[in-house]
Amino acid sequence: MRDNQINDALIAGLRQGSRRALARVITLVERSRADAEAAVRALYAHTGRAHVIGITGSPGSGKSTLVNELAKAFRARQDAHGRPFQVGIVAVDPSSPFTGGALLGDRVRMRDLAGDAGIFIRSMATRGQLGGLAEATAAVVKVLDAADFDIILIETVGAGQAEVDIAGTAHTVLVIEAPGMGDEIQTIKAGILEIADILVVNKADRPSKSSTVKALQMMLHLNPTGTRAGYEIRHHGQLMTVPGHDNGSPPGDHPRWETALCETVATEGVGITALVDHIQHHRAYLQESGEWRVREQERSRQELNHLLQARFMAHLAAVVPESQRQELIAAVAARHIDPYAAVAQLYARMGV
Repeated sequence: MRDNQINDALIAGLRQGSRRALARVITLVERSRADAEAAVRALYAHTGRAHVIGITGSPGSGKSTLVNELAKAFRARQDAHGRPFQVGIVAVDPSSPFTGGALLGDRVRMRDLAGDAGIFIRSMATRGQLGGLAEATAAVVKVLDAADFDIILIETVGAGQAEVDIAGTAHTVLVIEAPGMGDEIQTIKAGILEIADILVVNKADRPSKSSTVKALQMMLHLNPTGTRAGYEIRHHGQLMTVPGHDNGSPPGDHPRWETALCETVATEGVGITALVDHIQHHRAYLQESGEWRVREQERSRQELNHLLQARFMAHLAAVVPESQRQELIAAVAARHIDPYAAVAQLYARMGV
């Protein structure tokens, strides 16, 4: 395996605002786990400030157009020091079956953002990864964070139930629906609503908008986040309990976040200002209630588990030859050995 190509000059250029250095670091992170590790190690102390916003939903719901409008709306706003927000966009696209690259890599739907130096757009191919996110997405988000982007928008593939993985990366999750697609019930069945901090009914100028809104409102009403042995929050598609808050309120006695429902027509910029207001309100809620810290801890736990699994599999591949693994797989398939015994043999050969 080649040595990583992340060096001090690249890191310094990125920290000084060089877009060329930023693009080079992201390219290296995507291509090599060694480079991803080197980049995160070098930059991690400078991360933790950006607001990471995940945008997910069915194909055809208008995610790309909505991201385009959100980026422009955030650029028109300023931080506490009066500086316009810097916006990074990670667009995770399906992979080409021929090249392995992102099918929408030219970001044709975001052409009007190209002339803004305060917006950086990067397409990433899934390369077969489930969950709507490319494997290197978490590392790329950290790179953008360290490059002083205030807002990082992650647009997922829009592949269905596995989209819940976005909740492991974003602070605020937007689930996009569009009227007339007939997928409201499918979305509900897939559990997508459980990860939504904000629901967005895009293309709200369609005649069937009212029925879509009513269906989503009904499911929000039927899906409360009641508490039992502590304060519970919805995150990563499941309820998490924060011990020691039996009154059902977040730390600091803040009321629970109620999932917002917004209507937009992204092609005309309608409803975008209100949506950005809701997003910023959610960030304020996370920070004031203490839930930001809780989510960061849960995100870190998930990332550590993923990295441990990846390192274990890499070690397995290095220690146990492929031929031996294939022999065990064939033995399990032929019922000559059970899966647990096969795993025990692999552990023994690894010296674990």
